[in-house]
Order: sequence, then structure tokens, then C-alpha cells
Amino acid sequence: MANLSIYILTLLISPILIAAFSPENPTDRRILVLLDDLSLRSSHSLFFNSLQSRAFLLDFKLADDPSLSLQRYGQYSYDALILFSPSAERFGGSVDLAAILDFADSGHDVIVAADENASDLIRNIAAECGVDFDEDSSSVVIDHISYAVSETEGDHTLIASDDFIKSDVILGSTEIEAPVLFKGIGHSLNPANSLVLKVLSGSSSSYSANPKLKLFNPPTLTGSSISLVSIVQARNNARILVSGSLDLFSDKFFKSSVQKAGSSTRYGKSGNEQFVTELSKWVFHERGHLKAVNVRHNKVGQSEEPAMYRINDELEYSVEIYEWSGTTWEPYVASDVQLQFYMMSPYVLKTMSTDGKGLYHVSMKVPDVYGVFQFKIEYQRLGYTSLSLSKQIPVRPFRHNEYERFITTAFPYYGASFSTMAGFFIFSIVYLYHK
Repeated sequence: MANLSIYILTLLISPILIAAFSPENPTDRRILVLLDDLSLRSSHSLFFNSLQSRAFLLDFKLADDPSLSLQRYGQYSYDALILFSPSAERFGGSVDLAAILDFADSGHDVIVAADENASDLIRNIAAECGVDFDEDSSSVVIDHISYAVSETEGDHTLIASDDFIKSDVILGSTEIEAPVLFKGIGHSLNPANSLVLKVLSGSSSSYSANPKLKLFNPPTLTGSSISLVSIVQARNNARILVSGSLDLFSDKFFKSSVQKAGSSTRYGKSGNEQFVTELSKWVFHERGHLKAVNVRHNKVGQSEEPAMYRINDELEYSVEIYEWSGTTWEPYVASDVQLQFYMMSPYVLKTMSTDGKGLYHVSMKVPDVYGVFQFKIEYQRLGYTSLSLSKQIPVRPFRHNEYERFITTAFPYYGASFSTMAGFFIFSIVYLYHK
């Protein structure tokens, strides 16, 4: 009976263990979705269905659920977090601002969606990520030129934006042809934070203000400095998406046709679904996640890795780099991977060659300086997780028995030594026997 109980428990736990996040399978699998209202499950079903079709496990809960917890027994229960609760003043259970920041600091990913009802809690989460929403809580993004033509005459708060970031790894290689519908609040990027990037920007004619009031002073956010959707890739490779619109992810916007004001082209379907789907693939590490394996170095002509090198040795260094495609590891091919031979500063900096199958290699000569060096690769490229590889290796000078006995360049010194001895011998004979 005991064996039967253990067997049943194993069957129940196995799917969870298999689906869990691991270095060999870096795609987030267990996602906690916090909602203001459970009706969002149906109004945003296309987005959630696209995640579930890619084998994500979604756990839907109300934002004020008193049982909420990101950790259990010191271990995180989820790989990622989706906050579709812009009006939540506080979360239930043990989830708060500090818990969410710790979640991201631990390398987990977060999607934050806001709207014109965004609470201080949501604004503070975004601010910690380098995203500052308009201080006026009644302001929304308005554009009297690049708005979407709609049945509501004069509704210029429905934006049709096509100012995307130019990055295939973030938005996919297929071009998004139709504009993206956006209705919500704008934000600016903290200039002190170099890790945050605009993914979808406002046009030069957009601004942030209260549409129900007349403007007597210039708005604080104007033009292309307004970001509609932004992303952050932290130094620990955690990824965060901040959107000023919850409707951006809705079924209504996914299915809506779109026509940009001033354009005769009308698209039967907006670019929202493609934009959100491709962006979510990046956020959840289905694209742009790199790993480095099989780091090797040795003297030319040898296969064993030495404990140290001697000055002027010829050596070879190689590493294999792969990119996660969402299901398998594929060879990563690039021409900008560089190796540093480093001590206080790079003594050697060389671009590595690749065979197109993931292997990068380079040959170099150890500099004529002895000390403790490092093989170092610091690879950072837009949209990709950063690689930081380093390994210390001592470099020694020649031993006394490794020099040539007679060095050609030292012949003048040899001559001077022997001529001094000969001169001293002749002087001694002359001095002793001279009468």
C-alpha cells in the first residue's frame, strides 16, 4: 500500500518537475497571472491561449487573493509573473513591491500592464524598473495625427503606432506590417537606467494630457520621447515588460481592423497579436537566450589544458555558444565575439572566428609580461542575454635554464667582459715585472 502511495505521488509531481525552469531548458513554464477581475480571462483569452499553446502553465488568481505567495519553503513556485491588475492598491498574501522586486532580482521575468487607472503600487513597480509614468494620473496618450480611425469621431486617444524597435531578436524576423492599437498612458525612460529600452514609441505629434480638460501649460511628455511599451533586461538576464495599456493585450484589439489617420490603407487585422506574441517570446526566453559551454585553452600542438603559460607561448582558446529557440539549442552565429587576455587592462583583444556551428576559436601569443592573467569574454548584444566568462591563468617568465647560453644581441657585453679581463691581466703583468 505504501509503494502504491509513493507511485501515485510520483505521477502527480513528475509533470511539475519536467515543466520547471532549468539551465538546460531556460524557457519560463510556470506563470502566475494576477488579475483585477476574472473576466479578463475571457476578454484577453487570445493572449493567454497563445501562451498555453506554447506549453506554458498559467495560474490565474485575483490580485487581492489572501493566499498569494511567490515562494514556498524558500523556493519560488513560479518562473514568471504577469500583472494584469493596474488598479490594485495592494496585493494579497505575502506579495508586495519588495517581493516582486526580489522575484526579478532572482532572475525571474515579469510583465506589467497599466492603464489610466494605474495605482501607485503599479507605478512604483514600473519606476523601480526605470519606467516613469506621467505624474498626472488623469493623463492618457493623445495624438491628433497618428490616431486610429474609429467609429467614435474625435477619439484621438486610440493610437495607431508603428514606431517599433529595430531588432529581429526582440520582435522576430517577420515584419509587423499593420500598426498596433494602443489606448492608455505613456511613460518616459529614466536616463540613469541604461538597461531599459523603448519597444513601441509615440509619434512626433503625440502628447500626454487629460483629454477632458483644455491645455493651459505644455504637457510634460511629448513626441517620440513618449514610450508606449518598454522592456528591461537586467544584469542577471531577468526580463521585464512594461506596457501603458492593458487593452493592448485584449481580444478586441487583436481582432480589430485598423486604419491610420491620413492613410488610405486599411488593415483587416491590427498588428497587436503579432507584436504581443513575438514580444512575449522574448520576455519568456524563447528567443535571445545564450549559453556558453566547452571552454578550452591549450598550447598550440597540445590538447591538455596547462596549469600556467610561459611568456611568448602560442596558445589556442575555444568556446561553444548556443541560442535557445524555445524547444532546442541552436548554434549561435555572430562576428563580434571577442576574447580578452586581461590583467588590469586587456593586453590582447582579438575577435574570435566561428565555424558556423557554434564553435568560436582564436589563436594568440602570450604577451612578454608575467603575472596573473584572465581569459575573459564579456559579450553584450541588444536583445540577447549577456555572456560573462572568465578564467584565471598564471603567466611565468623564462626559467634560468630555458634561456640560450649565448644570445646574439649580448655579444657586445661578452666582448666587454673578456676585454676587461684581458686588460686587467696585461696590466698586472706590466705592473709586477716592470723595472
